[in-house]
Amino acid sequence: MGRWVVTAAWPYINSVPHLGTILHLLGADVMTRFLRLLGEDVISVSGSDEHGTPIEVEARRKNIDPKRLTDDAHAYVVRLLKRWGIELDNYSRTESPVHKDFVKRFMLGLEEKGSIFTQKMILPYCERDRIFLPDRFIEGKCPRCGYPNARGDQCESCGALLDPLDLISPRCAICGSKPILRETTHWFFDLRKVEHNVRRWLENNEELWDNVRNYSLQWIREGLKPRSITRDNSWGIEAPFSGASGKTIYVWFEALLGYLSASKEILEARGRRFEEFWHDSNTRTIYFIGKDNIPFHAVILPAMLIASGERYPLPSIISSTEYLLYEGEKFSKSRRIGLWADEALYIIDDPDYWRFALIRVRPEERDTNFSWKEFAKIINTELNDDIGNFVFRVLSFVERYYGSEIPEPGNLDSIDAEVIDGVWNNYKGYIDKMMKTKMKQASEHILEIARAGNLYLNRRAPWDEIRRDPVRAGTTIYIASNIAAILAITLYPITPNASRRMWKMLGYGEDIENARYPRERDEAFKLVEGGMRIGNPEPPFRKLPQGFIDKIGSIIEQARQAAQRDRPEYLKF
Repeated sequence: MGRWVVTAAWPYINSVPHLGTILHLLGADVMTRFLRLLGEDVISVSGSDEHGTPIEVEARRKNIDPKRLTDDAHAYVVRLLKRWGIELDNYSRTESPVHKDFVKRFMLGLEEKGSIFTQKMILPYCERDRIFLPDRFIEGKCPRCGYPNARGDQCESCGALLDPLDLISPRCAICGSKPILRETTHWFFDLRKVEHNVRRWLENNEELWDNVRNYSLQWIREGLKPRSITRDNSWGIEAPFSGASGKTIYVWFEALLGYLSASKEILEARGRRFEEFWHDSNTRTIYFIGKDNIPFHAVILPAMLIASGERYPLPSIISSTEYLLYEGEKFSKSRRIGLWADEALYIIDDPDYWRFALIRVRPEERDTNFSWKEFAKIINTELNDDIGNFVFRVLSFVERYYGSEIPEPGNLDSIDAEVIDGVWNNYKGYIDKMMKTKMKQASEHILEIARAGNLYLNRRAPWDEIRRDPVRAGTTIYIASNIAAILAITLYPITPNASRRMWKMLGYGEDIENARYPRERDEAFKLVEGGMRIGNPEPPFRKLPQGFIDKIGSIIEQARQAAQRDRPEYLKF
């Protein structure tokens, strides 16, 4: 049994997650369920990223405590994730006392190792609001791509990491006035000291996705520079360094450490030691992120872990997806382009449909597009016709012709061997792709298993076989029942609710969470054995309502209004 830490990028708490954001959290949940069916020792963590400038800017505008905003927003997102069936072991928050303490200790450790130094800086300062303007407190034109609303820490258009002084025609994000320059002192993390180590790790880690390695190595070739890890913000974790009164830790540095602090929080709550996972070089860590977060996870995070001098395992897999578009356009809160996670459940309240659809359009190799036309095809054809109908056909046959008892198999022939080989090869392909976090590709193997099962049933025609050769029909249905079981167990990480129902229909008394993936071909085709009594067959999935696509505009509008009523004030838009 191996140890795994599965993580998802911490969503910033100033907005409800949209479908593109929920992809990372869903990926972590799917991977956790998958690994547990392999019998692995897994913890999964994420949380609300609630510090930094956007919250502080909004709190200043409303003249309230920032924590009032984030308390309500965090609670809402926790409830929303539960409705999506996203059950990470610890969905924490950066206001957690465990997180704050961990970050301070970690930063002091870096200072003791000689990786932190101070430097005077000239920074933008707003005379009207009487504050320095780091990160999102300042906006302007991106020097790389020309995007007019780039932030002081990163351009959301091209992904470039920026410094406030890089911006062209800068302006205060609060009042819009032109800033002046003023001197201040900040603490820096010296990336130069570990540049060689990070480069070597990037070049030698064969499990890294190509987009992660190539983007990060290009970043390193340009030369790593010291990065400021403190800010003149009031909303954040107090910088623990001597002489740093009034400074806070830069949100990106402390949020990256959230993977460790959230692990510590859940492990200690369960009576286990943090060191079991995070001081063991054999522990494998997986990070589900978007491509705009690659530099932080593939350069800065490993640099921090290396510089700490502790035995922290470096990232094993950084599952970095490309952009998910919505009807051909980028998600935009300000322009109301896209679909948000709470709105989705007002359109279809069963999260399994959304989970499956998002995995099917997961942008693993290139940007992909969520369209309602494609969504309907995925649900009606793939989920209902290919998978659901096969399972229902098989179990209905068992109920009707065998008194709800799985028949014993007879001798196998070449047609049986052909379908068994095909299903087994696709099952192995599913396991292989899932281990690489290529979930969209893994779902293709699930569909191929279902299609092979349907083709086998049609070829065998057990409804005819049972009249002329009952033993032959029994063999067909025995094999088909095991294909149904393979579908249930491979689908479980993606559609847990439907898989639980299928598992019980197949005659299992225990929950599917306690099952294990078969390791051998014979084991796979003995998931269901002759004599097992099945439950009452029901269709695992249903098609979308008639006329769904034609009415989608009004359906979305109603869902938006319902979601808006439920959201805390800060998350309404």
